[in-house]
Amino acid sequence: MKKLILTLGIALAVTTISNAQILPKVQVGIKGGVNLSSLSNSGSTFSSENRAGYLGGLWARFGALGFNFQPELYITSKNVDINNSNGPARNAKFTSIDVPLLLGGKIGAFGLGGRFYAGPLLSFAINKDNNFGSAVGNAARFDYKSSNFAITAGAGIDIRKISIDLRYEAGLTKQNYFDGSTNYKTRVSLFNLSLGYAFL
Repeated sequence: MKKLILTLGIALAVTTISNAQILPKVQVGIKGGVNLSSLSNSGSTFSSENRAGYLGGLWARFGALGFNFQPELYITSKNVDINNSNGPARNAKFTSIDVPLLLGGKIGAFGLGGRFYAGPLLSFAINKDNNFGSAVGNAARFDYKSSNFAITAGAGIDIRKISIDLRYEAGLTKQNYFDGSTNYKTRVSLFNLSLGYAFL
């Protein structure tokens, strides 16, 4: 009798875990967090030091068979201290609407699990030539010609409706940085740590 109960318990647990990973699932949520950014410059005419920035926005996750597709839309501020031999140190700030499109996998059950993912990221700058409204419009239209490109990868932990994510973002597109006298072509790379909540 004990063996029968044990066998049924194991079968039930395996079935539950399998269903948790196989059945289609859709989640929508909000997220916020911090990042540490750096600039790369091929000419090595300046060096940059990390400063904390922020991010906040929305995410959605579509999962089945243990795999996930996770598009996101959030505003992010990337800050670095620039040390230039031609003048005093100064702070450079890049604000943008970012749209990562992530593919990955998930393991776990009963509301607890781990995720890993990677994918491209489109970044729509907010500056004097492109305000918040036009950046959001470009992102909503998925206007890739107006965006900067990056690749991002990371991992996350889910605890019920709470998600904690750590990821690295490597800039692929060179961006302009003007220090007051010289215009540099740089790539922005960063680490970000975020906390998310699934309200759907």
